[in-house]
Amino acid sequence: MFEQHRPEGLYRSLGQSLSTIFAVTVRKVRKSHGNAVIALFLAVLQTLMLVAVFYVMFTVIGIRGAQIRGDFLLFLLSGIFLYMTFNSAMSAVMSADGPTSPMMLHAPMTTMVAILGSALASLYIQILSLSLVLGVYHLAWGPVAIEDPFGALAMLLLSWFSGVCVGLVFAGLRPWAPAAVRLVHQVYSRANVIASGKMFLANTMPGHILVWFDWNPLFHTIDQARGFTFINYNPHYSSVLYPVAVSLVLMVIGLMAEYVARRNASLSWTAGT
Repeated sequence: MFEQHRPEGLYRSLGQSLSTIFAVTVRKVRKSHGNAVIALFLAVLQTLMLVAVFYVMFTVIGIRGAQIRGDFLLFLLSGIFLYMTFNSAMSAVMSADGPTSPMMLHAPMTTMVAILGSALASLYIQILSLSLVLGVYHLAWGPVAIEDPFGALAMLLLSWFSGVCVGLVFAGLRPWAPAAVRLVHQVYSRANVIASGKMFLANTMPGHILVWFDWNPLFHTIDQARGFTFINYNPHYSSVLYPVAVSLVLMVIGLMAEYVARRNASLSWTAGT
């Protein structure tokens, strides 16, 4: 209480912030499930359920071979992994501890630390589940052949970054209208099942249908990821720069909204959230 705080050096402050972010990340990973193993198992189970649903659907409809020349399961995984990474990052950032959370009473904690910890925790779980699913698939069914692994991984990280930026906007708006923001978040998450384009190839879509998808940055990252994954697919109607530009704009808007919310924080907000 009467302790005198002396200004700390840049490196010491940076080290303390990184240590706090690491602690928050570990806490977020273990918070919902008790341990990271169960969290990883549930993430893998969600992925496998989506793969099974879409595999059966494409098989029943009879358009399995019409999608792409290559491994059909890899085609499904390339869309589902990026979709789940985007949604997981968006949900994690939106539900991160806000300015009125009891965690903010601890001196090292800030809302930015909480947001970064939540975002990194979601990325950690998704990368672990991706490694496990691809490893089991490689050992059990056959070798996984990815034309440009680093390019595909970059698209996965870009999907995560886009989800973080969208979630940041929701997090900044949530204190002002929690019920409305939750509703918009649910609608957007459900719409991304179709709007992400994970079931289609942009090159095979007619122009009048393509305009309903190309506004979505996730649609671009998934289509570009398939271009890096398959040697015989060259995306013509998607771009890497578009999701980067949209994400940066949303990040600025989200940071501004979060700053205003933090400056006007009120304990009465917790009653609505």
